[in-house]
Amino acid sequence: MTTIEQLKQLSPDVFAQLGMPSLAYIKPVQVEGTAAWEVHAADGTQIALMADREVAIAACRQNELEPVSVH
Repeated sequence: MTTIEQLKQLSPDVFAQLGMPSLAYIKPVQVEGTAAWEVHAADGTQIALMADREVAIAACRQNELEPVSVH
């Protein structure tokens, strides 16, 4: 079985755990009409809200997380 086939067999819960605890997802959002950046754990849990993308990235790295952008 290939790696892709193995990944397709994972349950949604197990798939959500991939990257935990080393990845953080950063995505742009609007908060009351103002641009902001949400930081999420690999399982989708929001862990921070930052006003600046660079600050969000720095916060991830300070906490030993690898930031990944989500569009």
